[in-house]
Amino acid sequence: MNKSISAVLRTRATVLLTAGGVTLLGLPAVAAAESPAKLYVNNRQDAHCTDTGAGTPAAPFCTIQAAVKAVAPGQTVLINPETNYDEPVTIDRSGEPGKPITFAVDATGAARALLRSDEGLTINGASHVVVRGMVLFGGMKINRSSDVVVEQSEIHGSTKGLRVGDGSTDVRISRSRVTSPRIEGGSRGTVLSRNLIVGGTDEPAVVADAPGTAFTNNHFSGGCETSLSVSGSSTGSSVLNNVFLTAEPDSSACAADKTRTPLVVAQSATSGTRADYNLLAGSPKIATVPYTWAGTAYKDAAAFAAATGQGGHDIITPNRDRVGVMDGSLTIDSGDPTAPGALLTGDMDGNPVADDPRVPNTGKNGGYVDRGAYETAEHLTDAFLSIDQAWAPTGTKVTARPGSDSRWPSGLTYTTDFGDGTPPVVTRPGDATDGAATHVYSSPCSCAVTVIVANALGTKLSASWPVKVTPAGPLNTVFTAQPVVPVPDDEMWPVAPLTFELDTKATAAPWPIQNVDVDYGDNTSDSFQALDTFRHTYKTPGDYKVTVTILDIKGGTSTSTRTVKARYAPSGYVATEPFRLMDTRTTSSAVSGPVTVTLPVGRAVPGHPLSSSMAAAVVNVTVTGATEDTHLTVWPQGQARPATSNVNVLAGGTSSNTVTVPVGSNGKLYAQLNSGRASLIVDFVGYYQPETGQRFSPLAPTRVLDTRTTGVPLSGAKTRTVKVAGVNGVPADATAVALNLTGTGAKEQAHVIAYPDPAKRPATSNLNVEPGKDKSNQAIVPVGPNGTITLFTNTGSTHVILDAVGYYGKDGKALFTPVAPKRLADTRTTGKIAPGATTTVSGLPAHAVGAVLNITATDTTGPGFLTAYASGGTLPGASSLNALPGRTVPNHVTTPVANGKVSIFNSYGGPNHVITDLLGYFTAN
Repeated sequence: MNKSISAVLRTRATVLLTAGGVTLLGLPAVAAAESPAKLYVNNRQDAHCTDTGAGTPAAPFCTIQAAVKAVAPGQTVLINPETNYDEPVTIDRSGEPGKPITFAVDATGAARALLRSDEGLTINGASHVVVRGMVLFGGMKINRSSDVVVEQSEIHGSTKGLRVGDGSTDVRISRSRVTSPRIEGGSRGTVLSRNLIVGGTDEPAVVADAPGTAFTNNHFSGGCETSLSVSGSSTGSSVLNNVFLTAEPDSSACAADKTRTPLVVAQSATSGTRADYNLLAGSPKIATVPYTWAGTAYKDAAAFAAATGQGGHDIITPNRDRVGVMDGSLTIDSGDPTAPGALLTGDMDGNPVADDPRVPNTGKNGGYVDRGAYETAEHLTDAFLSIDQAWAPTGTKVTARPGSDSRWPSGLTYTTDFGDGTPPVVTRPGDATDGAATHVYSSPCSCAVTVIVANALGTKLSASWPVKVTPAGPLNTVFTAQPVVPVPDDEMWPVAPLTFELDTKATAAPWPIQNVDVDYGDNTSDSFQALDTFRHTYKTPGDYKVTVTILDIKGGTSTSTRTVKARYAPSGYVATEPFRLMDTRTTSSAVSGPVTVTLPVGRAVPGHPLSSSMAAAVVNVTVTGATEDTHLTVWPQGQARPATSNVNVLAGGTSSNTVTVPVGSNGKLYAQLNSGRASLIVDFVGYYQPETGQRFSPLAPTRVLDTRTTGVPLSGAKTRTVKVAGVNGVPADATAVALNLTGTGAKEQAHVIAYPDPAKRPATSNLNVEPGKDKSNQAIVPVGPNGTITLFTNTGSTHVILDAVGYYGKDGKALFTPVAPKRLADTRTTGKIAPGATTTVSGLPAHAVGAVLNITATDTTGPGFLTAYASGGTLPGASSLNALPGRTVPNHVTTPVANGKVSIFNSYGGPNHVITDLLGYFTAN
């Protein structure tokens, strides 16, 4: 608020009040140094209330009446508004001058405490009492009491309402909704100010034998015939600044043929009684006689004033639409600020008394208090700001245009701070710039322009707008490119193993950007309208040349290029209980391909919500019912089909293998037969994910179980529990173990399952065995109870050999980096490995400590086995793959690595061709 205007307003109000010789009636003052204790009432079920305690917040009173018995002068009883209080309450205790006892709602805002008893609230023989924020459904009686304040309350009850009697003195009711008040029984000095007074069908507001009663700035609504009746010995009373709204003729409770007479003052009460500055709104549809004074009816204000000297400033109108808080209301700035009990601190809704600059002040002595319970105040509801050059180089003129939603715009000021330390600029709507402020920035900054909008009452609102002041110079494109490490459950970027974040915000751009074109180097591109950070996921690992071209609004262009290296991130392993993803036998007899395999990324597979950011999946793939000899390749969807294989199968046969494969950028895999058709079964085993999971520790193949040494094979429909953790170099707290599972001596075709919990056998498989053939497959199995896993075969019997090749756990040594399936070696181009010979496979990273390979033995002339181990290491006494004459046999192999190399030993069964495909590697990073 402008200080000079504020001072004038404050001074003017003071002069008017002093001139009338009136003391404002308000709350009893409490010494500033005092801090009255508080008592609490809360009958909520969880409040632990008791009526025998001290009324603390931890143990409040259950009833208001219990608090009445305990309250002392200067104390406040705070009543919780969240429940109802079904009790009659009688306040018969008193405060002291300057130390009232107060009953108030324990809340802020419009919350009220509800007293639902039909007996309502009675104040009897008490003094210095304050009641605030109550809803009284049974009415309120004040008898033989003095210095009582009731405010911000609701007093209901069509036959009870408010009753002040039995010689009560100095009772003040303000800012409340009051039904059918009766002031009677010799009460003196009662004041009702700023209330909504609702009359019942036959219950007007009544003043009977109550001298000095003041009705000031109230709204009277309802009452079929009379709104306010003053009678008996109620001399020296006053009816000032009120609004009377008579009942409409179509009101179902009021007869249409009854004449409405809002104000009736009996002969016995006229001495010293004043009535003026009231507004009486009737209806052209019904007869209205505004006044009856000393038994005589008066049809208009002029006749009333001429005969009685009262009502000379009254307004009588049939237009009810011009009564209320609205522009053009007849109530605005037309009241008497010196009226007894006039509250100039605020109305029913908290609006202050304010001078509407658009309306002449027609109140007493030029006063500007409104008539009725409400003030038409300056509602400054919003402030806003626009900037013509929110992004520009130094030296550019910047114009800020403030604005607001205000009822009284003529009294506004705009104070605009441009945020660079320069003095604010003060403008006003309607001046030479119509409130706009201009500024030239002398140095670059990221500043905020802030405007403070203030009205004549001192109400202030603010709005801000960021501005970017740039160095003058040419457009120069600068961008960074960083790989995004996937995080768990990132639903926006569900699979991001090859995602890059490109940031162009470092670009030197003096003027706003019109367009940003990005060529990602993989035959895809994007276009944006702002410098920002954005992401792109590559489908295939590789090196890509990214080009960013920027255009600004002044036509300037700039281009920058850099190479990004898209690689899979090192990841830990998350072991899961195995479950079936796909079985084409349930949908068709055979498939060829490519077949889409949807992985459980996020919620892609119902019932199995897993990580939304896995980098690679481990699945067990079974091919059965092949129409011809063939092989199956599995790879990430969105990438080119690699020249590798995962499962080899004979016509009519069944073969399975574990596959570790990167996840496609859409969360899916492809599986395709080289030729022919077959049924495909895919079981999910686990997954690798950056920033989570367990590290891997490779082991030289170590035998864990060989049922041939005991002579007790694994029998059909039987289980075998095997200790795998806490033995053979695997720590007891390992979470999963990588095992090479071999079946031999099978009595019939069957499958073997390896799983963690003996009580939860999954509907999956790990190995398909056949009579007369040794078959192997690697399995990664979560560790079950007491460091064990469980083996099961569905039929027949078979000997089982388990070789541990590594484990996952909190003390693991290495993370896994998946690669797009890649062929490392193929002896079909160099010659077979002779019996007892070793071949060395290179091409792994020099810092790799382990590798995941798919090793295939083919063109075998005699039964035997292959063993993979770290180059230069000791040949272990366990196998990685069993080779069969005339068969092409693959196996998923996890092996240690040394100096980027792996050795593969061929047993003495016969020469073999060996094909080695890389699926990923482990590094101790």
